[in-house]
Amino acid sequence: MEHRIKVKARELGFADAGIARADAAPRTAERLRQWLAEGRHGDMIWMEAREGQRASPAGLWPEVKSVIALGMSYAPAHDPLALADAGGVGRISVYAQGSDYHDVVKRQLKALGRWLAQDACRGYPDFDLKVFVDTAPVMEKPLAEAAGLGWQGKHTNLVSRTHGSWLFLGAIYTTLDLAPDVAGRDRCGSCDACQRACPTDAFPAPYRLDARRCISYLTIEHAGPIPVEFREGIGNRIYGCDDCLAVCPWNKFAVAAAANIAFHPRAELVAPELADLLALDDAGFRQVFAGSPIKRIGRDRMVRNAAIAAGNSGDRGLAPILAGALEPLLGDPSPVVAEAADWALRRLRALP
Repeated sequence: MEHRIKVKARELGFADAGIARADAAPRTAERLRQWLAEGRHGDMIWMEAREGQRASPAGLWPEVKSVIALGMSYAPAHDPLALADAGGVGRISVYAQGSDYHDVVKRQLKALGRWLAQDACRGYPDFDLKVFVDTAPVMEKPLAEAAGLGWQGKHTNLVSRTHGSWLFLGAIYTTLDLAPDVAGRDRCGSCDACQRACPTDAFPAPYRLDARRCISYLTIEHAGPIPVEFREGIGNRIYGCDDCLAVCPWNKFAVAAAANIAFHPRAELVAPELADLLALDDAGFRQVFAGSPIKRIGRDRMVRNAAIAAGNSGDRGLAPILAGALEPLLGDPSPVVAEAADWALRRLRALP
């Protein structure tokens, strides 16, 4: 059964699959509790609201016996850091340059679930399952480590010996009593490249993340004004950050050809012009980011992020264009956008 599940998962586009017992990551609850108690989750109140369900698979579904952990590759064909010094464009995290992974991964998880129910597990009267990707109270990374897909690196993300840092994770909880795989083993060693790469010092220690300082959190989850102390470090990142992932040496084994075609980058999302983003209204935002995970942050956060990036451009030649796009935003209905535009204009006008 276990082998058949993995073969079928690969047929459906998953790059890797593994199996863990439902109780295979016992320290998850303790680590989650400490992280929440320290307030390192910032505005992500849903993390604490469903802490009990998130802490263990049984907390969400008492009947679960096994977890099928799955990874779908989005390994990039280009260097995620290549546009770091391109002042007139915004950088979007690799994972968000293609189709919305929530839709793609969940569709294939459901397909695998249907196959289990209709074929592999026909005749198992007590068989049941539930599929999860990202939005549910599921700790995918420790479960994926327990299932042998890789290990949680010092940047707290999963690292695979085969696929590097570029895996979308999903999980199937099931009442099947499946034979578990050998858990992943930490292979970070003495490397601290991810820690040193973070522009905002979001890692208070190896294997620990303070989301409140993380650029991905600040540009995606945080709805208010971005704290001034982090703005310069954000550079031209307008949605997420790949730095700690991109510098991981294990990525040399990742092959872009393994990436699901749905995650190939859309041309308009590889290097969008900041001036164009600053001009977006709600309808324009929805049109540009239709079918993208970016759509969930809304127009105001995107324009706020673009304004911060414009203020960080540091290019006097671009300053008139960017200033012209920023000036109308001083009276924007969103005070967060208006404040970011004012900050960016002052930065541009102070250029030597």
